Amino acid sequence: MWNSRASRQPTSNPPRIKCLCSHHAVSVIHLFTVHSSQFTVPNTGIISPVMETTGCGTAIVTPFRADGSIDEQALRALVGWQIDAGIDFIVACGSTGEAATLDEDEWLRAVCIVVESAAGRVPVWAGCTHNSTRTLLRNAALLKQIRGVDAVLSANPYYNKPSQEGQFQHFLALAKAVDPLPVTLYNVPGRTAVNLDPATVLRLAQAAPNIQAIKEASGKLPQIAELVHTLPRGFKIFSGDDNLALASIGVGAQGLISVAANEAPAEVGRMIRAALSNNWDEARAIERSYARLFEANFWESNPGPVKTVLNLMGRTHDAVRLPLVPPTAATRARLEHLAGELGLLKHIPTP
Repeated sequence: MWNSRASRQPTSNPPRIKCLCSHHAVSVIHLFTVHSSQFTVPNTGIISPVMETTGCGTAIVTPFRADGSIDEQALRALVGWQIDAGIDFIVACGSTGEAATLDEDEWLRAVCIVVESAAGRVPVWAGCTHNSTRTLLRNAALLKQIRGVDAVLSANPYYNKPSQEGQFQHFLALAKAVDPLPVTLYNVPGRTAVNLDPATVLRLAQAAPNIQAIKEASGKLPQIAELVHTLPRGFKIFSGDDNLALASIGVGAQGLISVAANEAPAEVGRMIRAALSNNWDEARAIERSYARLFEANFWESNPGPVKTVLNLMGRTHDAVRLPLVPPTAATRARLEHLAGELGLLKHIPTP
């Protein structure tokens, strides 16, 4: 398994913009064309290929203040806690990060905060999804400029319901736009209304060398097994479902991109590393302990429940953005009871 704390060698990739998470709102055009020299993420000088990454990654939430703005301090603290707990990599601005309701400058800002806070200690993947290919490529050009992003995660185009050929051309265009950054495909038909077939994933892997991984959240174990059997050996497959992680690893996947790791990074990370080390007794014991949490995080729309638990843990406000709303009082009470039973409320930080 890739050691998230091991030193990584610089590559010969072209220079990329450093990232300063300013405390003042600025437009994206202003940010990237006028003051790009002010970006100041720690210069690690590395881009880590996604093919080196296995294990457990956290699809980290984007915490908001009560007024709806991004809570930068809370986000930095969450990243630090995740890394201290031993998580293998962090995914910023995915579905759990509410990327769909972030403004363009907020999205870039959140990615910058995660990159800056990680400071090269673990890989950072950044979500970049849109149902307009033209808009996706414009956003990708901005994302590519941020030094410290190790890979791009992109979900199926939503709402349009494109064919397999349409998805192929969409993802191929993205891969060319961000090259040499690695691309992780994100198949999540429950959110996008389209499935990315294994045959199309294979075509993409053959057509674009920097398409190197997939987050598979179809919920279909046979499809994951087909990917394992079909794709080149170096291509990485990550479960996108906490409750299917061990089964996915059992058929050959290399890890998990997790929601529950937001609340229990040490435990979920240990579960995945145990499975990858063929220590199935330990892995199954942890899964049995946290299976209820995996389910509870979807009692209402994600990331409402996970943000509620994090709020109960004293780590962030529970605010989500419309059209999402916080879980009901009844669901919050159930979540509090479960979090207490799991021991998640034992170490609430002092205000």
